[in-house]
Amino acid sequence: MLKRHIMKELNAHLNLMPVVLLKGARQAGKTTLVEEFAKERGYSYVTFDDEIPLASALRDPAGWIMSLPKPIIIDEVQRVPEIFLPIKREVDQNRTPGRYLLTGSANPLLSPRLGDSLAGRMGILNLFPFSQGEIQQKNETFLSKIFADSFTNENVDPFSPSALYQTILRGGFPSVQNLSDPKDIKRWVRSYLQTMMERDVRDLSNIEGLRDFPRLLQLLATRSAKLLNVADVARNMGMVTMTLSRYLGLLEALFMIYLLPGWYTNLGKRLIKSPKLHLCDTAIMAQLMDINEARLQGDPSLTGYFLETFVFTELLKQKSWSSIPFELYHFRDGDDEVDFILERPDRTIVGIEVKNARSLNKDDLKGLQHLQKIGKEHFKRGIILHPSDKIEFLGNDLWAVPLQLLWK
Repeated sequence: MLKRHIMKELNAHLNLMPVVLLKGARQAGKTTLVEEFAKERGYSYVTFDDEIPLASALRDPAGWIMSLPKPIIIDEVQRVPEIFLPIKREVDQNRTPGRYLLTGSANPLLSPRLGDSLAGRMGILNLFPFSQGEIQQKNETFLSKIFADSFTNENVDPFSPSALYQTILRGGFPSVQNLSDPKDIKRWVRSYLQTMMERDVRDLSNIEGLRDFPRLLQLLATRSAKLLNVADVARNMGMVTMTLSRYLGLLEALFMIYLLPGWYTNLGKRLIKSPKLHLCDTAIMAQLMDINEARLQGDPSLTGYFLETFVFTELLKQKSWSSIPFELYHFRDGDDEVDFILERPDRTIVGIEVKNARSLNKDDLKGLQHLQKIGKEHFKRGIILHPSDKIEFLGNDLWAVPLQLLWK
C-alpha cells in the first residue's frame, strides 16, 4: 500500500480528539487506509456498506453506538447521520482521545439530518485521491519553498508533453494508477460515475430526477477552471436556479466539484466575488468531456483548463496535510486575474498562475504584477507554473517555475 501523507495528521488528531472524521470522495482510499490502520492500532471496524450494521444503526442509533467495542472505526457514516448525537453523548461521558474514527464518502456535516454538532469533540480531515508525490512516494516540498524567505534556482528533471498529458488523463484515484490501457481508465471512470449517480446521489437527496445529473456533470466539466455563473448553467440545463443550487450543493457534498472563492484585499468584497468551479479529478473531467491525449495535444486552450484544474487538485491535496496553514482563492479584478492565491493567517500571499506554454511573454505577468501592486507588503512572491525544465527569475519577486516542482 502506498504511504499516504495524511497519516501524520491523522495520528496527531487521534491522540488529541475523542472523535476524528476522515471525509473524501468515494474510492479516494479511505477504507484501505483505515482497514490498515485498524490492524496496526487495534481498532474494531464496521462499515455501513454492510446491510446488517446499517439496519441496526438505523433502527436504534443510541443502542447500537453503546454496544460497540471501543476504539472503533465506522466506515461510510453519511448513511446514518443519526449516530452523531449518540456519539456526542457517549464522548461527553468519556473524552479519551481516539475512541471513534469515522469515514464519509459524502460530507455528513452538510446533512440536514445531522441534528447536533460534535464541535470541540471531533477533528476533521480530508482525504483526497493520490497526489503526484504520493504516487511517486516523495514528500512534496512545494509549499515550504514558495513561502520561504528566499527562493532559488535548482535542477528539475525534464517532463515531456506526453508525460504531462498522461498524468492529467490518469488523475489521482488509486484504482486507476495501475491501469495501462486508456480504455480501461475510461471504463473505471464510467463505472465510478454510475455508482455515484445510482447510489450516493439517491441516498443523500431522494431526488427522483436523477436523469439530470449526468448531463449536469458533463456541462460542469466544460466549465471547470472557469467562473461559475449559476444563472447561465441553469438556463443551459433548463431548470430553475433554486433547483440547480440544490444540485450543486449535493455535488459539493459528494466531493465531485469544488467552488474556489474569490480573493480581494477588502474582506467584505470576497463575499460577493464569483467562485471558480473545479472538478474533483482530471480523469473524471476527461471522461465527461470524452477527451484523449490527441485532443489535448491538438488544443492548447483546452489543455490549459485541464492543467489549471490539475494544479488546483494538487494544491488542495497538499493543503490537507501541510504544516503551513493557508487558504486558497482565485483572483479577478477587471481584466487582471491570477489562478490561485495562497493566503496565510498573517495575510501573507503567494500568487500562482498556470500557463500551458514553455515560452512566456510579458503579458503572462500582468495578473501577478497587478496582484503585487494591490497586495503591497503582504505579497510574498508570484509564481508562473508552466511546462519547463528550469526555474527562471523574472524580476521583482516573480518566478517562472516548472510544473513538476509541485511534487519534486
